[in-house]
Amino acid sequence: MKEAQDLRAGNCVKIGNDLYIIAKYEYIKGARGASSCKMKMKNLTTNSVSETVYRASDKFEQVVLENKKMQYLYESGDMYTFMDNDTGEQMELNKDDLGDALKYLQEEMVIDIVVYGEKAVGVKLPQQVDLEITYTEPAVKGDTGGKVLKAATVNTGIEVQVPLYCNIGDKIRVDTETNEFVSRAK
Repeated sequence: MKEAQDLRAGNCVKIGNDLYIIAKYEYIKGARGASSCKMKMKNLTTNSVSETVYRASDKFEQVVLENKKMQYLYESGDMYTFMDNDTGEQMELNKDDLGDALKYLQEEMVIDIVVYGEKAVGVKLPQQVDLEITYTEPAVKGDTGGKVLKAATVNTGIEVQVPLYCNIGDKIRVDTETNEFVSRAK
């Protein structure tokens, strides 16, 4: 058991039967030892986010999650199959387990599957992924004032704002947290 004041963003705790990842953590020092901790937490079962204030002395059961590097194989209906390249073990996740990661998921891509016991509770994408532009409008000649961007659809189906010099077929690097263009991919 850990006290609320000893937790940090990124820690995982168990409250009741649900697991929560702490997304934001703020320690608030109070008068006469009445300190508190404000936490924004994501429920790993329901994917809901809540913000709560706890006393600094409140106790939590800390849970250690394991990250397994697994390769995405294929989609079958609402299920997505991943394989551990070392052991050959396969694991299926549904759309809810993957959440926003679906926007960037490509066949043969290796990602971290977050596991608690034998159950997958989430995924962790790389900070940046390489995607191919499948559709974008040609640049308008003379439209070069400042940082001008245009919409581009990539091979996973999402839309990303890219610089005017990007064309259909170009490979680009996209930040998975902000969905922003980073650079051309090599």
